[in-house]
Amino acid sequence: MEDPIGLVLNALAVERGVSPETLRAYRSDLRQYAAYLADPRRAFDAAVPAAENPRVASAAVLAAGHLEIRGFLACLKERGDKKSTIARKLAAVRTLYRYLWRDGLVAANPAAAVATPKQDKPLPRVLSVDAAQALVESPRGDDARGLRDRAILETFYSTGARLAELTALNIGDADRDAGMVRLLGKGRKERIVPIGSRALGALRAYRGTGGGVARTGALFVGTTGRRLSSRTIARIVKAGAAAAGSPEASPHTLRHSFATHLLEGGADLRSIQEMLGHASLATTQRYTHLTVDHIMKAYDDAHPRAKAAVPPGRRAR
Repeated sequence: MEDPIGLVLNALAVERGVSPETLRAYRSDLRQYAAYLADPRRAFDAAVPAAENPRVASAAVLAAGHLEIRGFLACLKERGDKKSTIARKLAAVRTLYRYLWRDGLVAANPAAAVATPKQDKPLPRVLSVDAAQALVESPRGDDARGLRDRAILETFYSTGARLAELTALNIGDADRDAGMVRLLGKGRKERIVPIGSRALGALRAYRGTGGGVARTGALFVGTTGRRLSSRTIARIVKAGAAAAGSPEASPHTLRHSFATHLLEGGADLRSIQEMLGHASLATTQRYTHLTVDHIMKAYDDAHPRAKAAVPPGRRAR
């Protein structure tokens, strides 16, 4: 029996050009799902491989119905997974069965009858302009590593790139003369975005140390000349954030900050949508809420008549 998960992962890579990072996430989520179907009592035991018995797991995947999928989601909830994590894993299961049904490997799509859990929609975390600048300027060394890390942080904040997009940057993707960078986004959709002079200067300084290796084509590389992984770049951001006094910041925080600061500076939503690579303007519009909150706080903090007046004869506390 062929592995149905392997078949679907291959289809995602070949037909949709899904990135290696996304494929790894799909593989992890779907192997966990298959392990649950094969043995619900041991599926989340870290000591048990996710595919301990691949034949049993494959048969269970093909035989599962909507009740088994709901049982999987319930187990995730019971063990304390976040709603966003559960929704992501359900999305992976839906993709699995959509392909299996399309290819005639299952008679019906059992995931079609399973609703997505209602999601909390917290506003994205955003740094102030000063905090963002402190973060990108946190690497102080003039050696190759320090200049590389500075270039990574400057490029994140200057372009609003996703982590996977920045990881995939090649040497030829930054056009210093035009002040533009080519990013390869979700679904392998390419977009061209502006990059600021400070980020270009940081890239120039980094390249001056020999950063980027012609044989790999990668822009951001380690000491061996191999492309930095997404995890390594995320650690560089976390280290810079801790040094700058914003330990909660992540690569996505810089992306959110990029969009919010553009909006506060007068950029229109359509332009920001294009730069972020959002398919829907509704996704970009959430930044307007952040901007309104920022404006109201600034007003309350700064305007002399923003707060309630103190009655005559009573001293302000």
